[in-house]
Parts: sequence; C-alpha cells; structure tokens
Amino acid sequence: MKIIDMHCDTISRIYEERRQGKNPRLRSNFFQLDLEKMKRSGYLLQNFAMFLDLKGTSTPYEDCKQQIKTFQGEMEKNQDIISTATSYADILANQKQGKMSALMTIEEGEACEGSLEKLEEFHQLGVRMMTFTWNYPNSLGFPGEPAASHLAQSQGLTSRGVEFLGHMERLGIIPDVSHLSDAGIRDVCRLAKKPFCASHSNARALCHRGRNLPDKLIRSISERGGVIGANYYGPFLSNTPNVLGCYYSYVSDIAAHIHHIANVGGIGCIGLGSDFDGIDNNLEMKNCGHMELLESALKKTGFHESEIDKIFYQNVLSFYKELL
Repeated sequence: MKIIDMHCDTISRIYEERRQGKNPRLRSNFFQLDLEKMKRSGYLLQNFAMFLDLKGTSTPYEDCKQQIKTFQGEMEKNQDIISTATSYADILANQKQGKMSALMTIEEGEACEGSLEKLEEFHQLGVRMMTFTWNYPNSLGFPGEPAASHLAQSQGLTSRGVEFLGHMERLGIIPDVSHLSDAGIRDVCRLAKKPFCASHSNARALCHRGRNLPDKLIRSISERGGVIGANYYGPFLSNTPNVLGCYYSYVSDIAAHIHHIANVGGIGCIGLGSDFDGIDNNLEMKNCGHMELLESALKKTGFHESEIDKIFYQNVLSFYKELL
C-alpha cells in the first residue's frame, strides 16, 4: 500500500507548540501524523501545509517564513527517511533511495500579503501549492466557510486573485481551491490554463457545508484534469451529529464521499487530503498509522484493489507528473 496525502497541518502545529515552550518533533509525536507512523503505513508523499489564521497574526508573511524554517529544520533532522520534493523527478529520486517525500504548501494566500514578489520568494523556498483563502476574505478572494451565506458564495476571486492565479501557473505553484467560495472556484475553472486541485474537500451532496464541493464543481475540476483530496473531518462528512452530539469521523463516511466524488467526476479525480493535525480527535482512524481502516472501508464500498491504488496515490502522482 502506497499513500499520497495532499494536506496536513502538522508543521504548523509543531510551530505553534514550540512557541508555547514545548518541543514536539516530526519524527515521532502524539499528533495525528508523524514520520514513523507514515512509514509504517507506506506513505510515498505528504503535503505539509504552512497554515495561517489571519485573526491570529498581524504578520502573515513573516509567520509563514518562520513555519518554513520549522519545516526545513525537520527535513534536515530526518533526511534518512524523508526529503523535500519540488518536482516529480524529486519524488522518483526519493522513492529510489527508499525515502518518503515532503511537498511544501501554503494554506492561506494572504501569506503573500498581495505581493507577487513574495509569491516568487515562496516558490524559491520550495512552495509548490497554495490555497487562495482560508476562512476569511483576503486580498485574493472570498472563502466558502464558515457557514457562508449565498452572497458570500457568490463572491469569487478579486482582481489581485486573478493576477495570482496566472502567476502561480507560470511559476509552477499549483492553485488549490479548497476553502475558496463557489464563485471563486468557478473563476479558477474559467481562467486556469492548467489543472488545479481541491486538496482537502468533500462532496456537498452528502454533507451540506460551504467547504464541500457541489457536484457541478466536482465535474468542472475533473474535466480540467484536477484532483480532489477527501477530507477526514467529521463536520465535513455528515450533516448530523451522533447520539453524543459529536460530528464523528467514520471511515465509512470518508469512503462514501470518495465513492460519490468518483461517481460524479470519475475515478481519476479523487485522492486523499486528510487534514490531519488541523482537525479534532473525533476520528475512527485516529492517525496516519491506521490507513488499513480506510482501505477496508473502500473495499466494502465496492472499490477494487486497482481503484484503491488510484485513490491512495496514483491519481495524485499523475497530477504531479504533469505539473511539477
């Protein structure tokens, strides 16, 4: 079993806990993801997001650079088992050496503070994917969550966001439409010249949240050669809480969203985007070391081994082959 996961917040969590005087490490920790658990599960590649909450920082650019330093330090300390990948060739080279790969991403486009020069700097530092927004409007566009109103969903990319889309494509930074409003995703569908992704988004037909994708946008992303990473977060999997009032993440629900997205957009458009260490612990699949639970759930849903390989890594690997 090989795995590519398009989104986790583990580096940002390490960064924040170190600011509080703790000293967690990427190699082994009590989080939802670490390198030892990844290796046991057969991970080929993990996207590591530099996450920013604009309500928690007045200096998003500087905070993002500090998180990148944290990422770089962890890569240096663990180079025996993982190496940074900035190209498809890097992924293959790391695999040949028996190493996992780490792809650096940004979750919150305001890390660039509206500056194309800062975007170029992040590319030079190794960033290869970026969302336009998180949960707040910014200089690039409008989000689809939290509880976005119809008006909010109708507001898309700003003129600056359109500039960023074109420049990201020229640089080789993959546009990520997770967290973007419906109108914003439609803008990307209309304007993008290359495939793009929704790194950690589910199906709105199964769970009516602004963060999830309606069928029309699933088809649009797929038709443009994009991929969608299934998110493991309970509130994005089910409309109703369980008997304890908790939105619990069951692997059967993750499998159901994967099945729906595959039915709507085709088996080639679906991958994994766990959101590990950016979500709560109400998880049946407690951490990245238990991926066999999702594999079993997908088999029960009717997927064959060859299809599970596509979902677990082949679709995203092909996507990266084209774009990195």
